[in-house]
Amino acid sequence: MAQNTINRDEDQLNRSKVEIILRLGTYLQPYKFKTFIVICLMLFVMIVGILNPYLLKVAIDTNIKNNDVKGLMVIGGVLLVLNYLAMMSSRIRWTMISSVTNNILVNIRHELYTHIQKLSFTFFDNRPVGKILARVMGDVNALQNLFNQSIQTLIPELLSLVCVTVVMFILNVKLALASVLILPFLAAAMFYIETRARKRWDVYRKKRSNLIAFIHEDFSGIKVVQSFAKEKDKEKDFKEKVSELMGAFMKAVKLNDFFWPLVELSWGVGTVVVFYVGYKLVMSEEIEVGTLIAFSMYIGMFWRPIMNLSNFYNTLISNFSAADRIFDIMDIDPDIISQENAQPIGHINGEVRFNNVTFGYDGNSTVLRNINFTINPGEKIALVGATGAGKTTIVSLLSRFYDPTNGEILVDGKNIKNVDLESYRSQMGIMLQDTFLFSTSIMENIRYGKLDATDEEVIAAAKAVHAHDFIMKMEKGYDTDVNERGSRLSLGQRQLISFARALLANPRILILDEATSNIDTHTEKLVQNGIETLLEGRTSFVIAHRLSTIRDCDKIMVIGNGNVEESGTHEQLLQLKGHYYKLYMAQYSFINDGA
Repeated sequence: MAQNTINRDEDQLNRSKVEIILRLGTYLQPYKFKTFIVICLMLFVMIVGILNPYLLKVAIDTNIKNNDVKGLMVIGGVLLVLNYLAMMSSRIRWTMISSVTNNILVNIRHELYTHIQKLSFTFFDNRPVGKILARVMGDVNALQNLFNQSIQTLIPELLSLVCVTVVMFILNVKLALASVLILPFLAAAMFYIETRARKRWDVYRKKRSNLIAFIHEDFSGIKVVQSFAKEKDKEKDFKEKVSELMGAFMKAVKLNDFFWPLVELSWGVGTVVVFYVGYKLVMSEEIEVGTLIAFSMYIGMFWRPIMNLSNFYNTLISNFSAADRIFDIMDIDPDIISQENAQPIGHINGEVRFNNVTFGYDGNSTVLRNINFTINPGEKIALVGATGAGKTTIVSLLSRFYDPTNGEILVDGKNIKNVDLESYRSQMGIMLQDTFLFSTSIMENIRYGKLDATDEEVIAAAKAVHAHDFIMKMEKGYDTDVNERGSRLSLGQRQLISFARALLANPRILILDEATSNIDTHTEKLVQNGIETLLEGRTSFVIAHRLSTIRDCDKIMVIGNGNVEESGTHEQLLQLKGHYYKLYMAQYSFINDGA
C-alpha cells in the first residue's frame, strides 16, 4: 500500500449497495426480538392509520347517509381508542429504537477498535493517526441515522406502501393505476441522482478525514509549531483544509437536495392526475363522493411513505461512504497473527537465535541480509551501528512486530511464528527512546507493567530504578497525574518511570532501544544500578549510541550494510581495530574535544 499523508485522499473500495445493506443488517441479529417488537408496534400504528380513512368513508357513506347516530358514535369511539393506543405504541417504539441503535453503534465501534489493535505496524505506518480516529469516531457516528431509519422507516414504510396500494386497488382499480402512473419516472430520476451523489459523498468523507488528520498532527506537534512561530502558516493550511471540506460538502448536498423537490413534484402531479380521474368517475357515477374523499386521504398515505423512503434512500446514499470506510478497515487481515492451533510458548528461558534472517519493509529495499547469531539465556547484548543500519529492525523482528522475509527466529528453539503471540509478547519488555506514558497517575503508569500489582510492588519497582525520590517530591506523589504523554515530566523522569514499569512486568527478554539517551549524566549514574537490577537474569538487547553505557555487555554486535559486521566483547572489538574501534575512538575524541 502506498504511503499516506494528511494531504492525500485515501484509497477506498466502493462496495455494492446490496453488500453494504446485508452486512449492516448482520448487526441487527442480536436484537431480533426487540426489532420484532418494534415492527409489530409499527404495524399496529400503520393499520390504525389505514383504518382511519376507511372508517371515515363508512361514517359518511353509511351512518351519516342513513342518519345512524348510534353507529356514528360507535365509529367515533373506536377511532379514539385506536388512535390513543397508536400514540402509546409510537412512544414505546421510539424508546426501543433508540436503545437498539445505540447498542449497535457501540458494537460496531468496539469491533472496529478491537480489530485495529490487532493490525500490524504496517497498517499504522501507512496512515496518519487522525485518519484512523476519523473512522472510529466520525464514520461510525454517521451510521446512527442509517440504523434509526432502517428500523423505523424502511420496514414499516414499505409495508405501509404495500398495504395502502392494495386497499387503493380494492377501492377502485382506475384510481389506483392513476396513482402509480408517475412512479417509474420518479425511480429513474432518483437512480440517476444516486449514482452521482455517492461519489460526491465519498470525496466529502475523504476531505473530512484529511482535516482530522491535520488537526491531530498539528496539536500533537504544537510545541514545534510554536517554537518556530509557524502558527500563521498552520492557520493558512487549516483554512485550506476546511475550504476543501466545505466545497466537497456543498457539492454533495446540492445534489442530494434534488430528492425532496423531485418527490414533492411527483406527489403533486400524481395527486392532480388522481383527482382528474376521480372527477370523471364521480361524474359518470362509477364511484360515490365518500369513496373519492377516502381515496384522497389514501393518496396522502400512499405518497408519504414514498417521501419517507426517498429520505431513507438519501440517508443511505450519504452514508454508504462511511460504511465503506469502516468495512475497508475491518477487511484488512492482520499481517502478524498467531498461527492456527498455535501453542503457548511456555516459560521463556531466553535463548535467541537468528537463522539466515532477511527482511525489508517493502519490496524495493532490503534492510537485513542473512543475519545469523545465537544469544544464550541471560546474556546482555548491545547493538551498535550507524543510524538506519538495522538495529531497531532486529529487535522489531524479535518482538514479532514484523515477520522476516526469509529465514527464521527461534526463542528456546521454537520458531516465534508458530507460538501463540500473546503468550510470547507477555514475556517481553520493550523500552523505547520516546517513552509513552498514559494520561493518568504515575502509580497507574507503572502498574501498566503488571495490572494486578499492589501499591507496595509498584513502589518497590520505582525504588529499584531510583525513581522513588523524584516521585515523592511531586505534589501528590504516586497519585500525580502526568498529563497526556507525560508532558508534565522531564524526558529523564519519563524514562525512569518506564524502567519501573518494565521491572514490574518482569519480562524474560528485555529490549532497551536508546532507553538512556534522554537521561542526563547525573540521572544516568543514579539509574545504572537500577538497570543492572532490571537486566539481571534476563536476555537483554541494548541499542545505544552512547558507547560508554554498553561497555559491560556480554557481547557487542556492530550492525552495518544489513549484516553483523563485528561481534565480541568491548575489549575484543577494540583489539580488532575495526568498525567498533573507529566508532569508539571517534566518540572518545569528540568528548575530549568538547571538554
